[in-house]
Amino acid sequence: MKPHLLLTTILISIPMSSFSGSPPESNGITYPEGWQAWSTIAVSHRTDNNTLRVILGNDVAVTAARSGETNPWPDGAVIGKVVWKEADLESWPAAKVPNEFVHAEFMFKNTKKYGETGGWGWARWVGLDMKPFDDGMQICVACHTPVAQRDWVFSDPAILPTEE
Repeated sequence: MKPHLLLTTILISIPMSSFSGSPPESNGITYPEGWQAWSTIAVSHRTDNNTLRVILGNDVAVTAARSGETNPWPDGAVIGKVVWKEADLESWPAAKVPNEFVHAEFMFKNTKKYGETGGWGWARWVGLDMKPFDDGMQICVACHTPVAQRDWVFSDPAILPTEE
């Protein structure tokens, strides 16, 4: 059996209660409609801020992840991180599960348009009301600078065995 990247589809339902239609732009970037049906690329657990994250990708990102073409990621790839505060699972206290929704954040690969920010456009929508985070892309770039040599992406695609 050969290892294969884990890329399952996850449907995420996030109530959007304080607005109708799409949220406003974040850092001049349009909200990516339909991301809730994107495929999962990876998951992460941040112990520094007690959050759980699902890392999703659009079709371009998923194809790149499946083929191992992620350094650099191709133009047109969009990677999303959906973030929740963690909670203990009542019936199994050793397990951590999603609790309060924190935000959905996205990286949009376009080397020409975002050449000054590592080839990526960065956007985030905060809370269940999906308020745009508009404090500038440089905050995102500063955080991701330690992984600039990995095309600014922290997460590795998850791997599973195949049936072959």
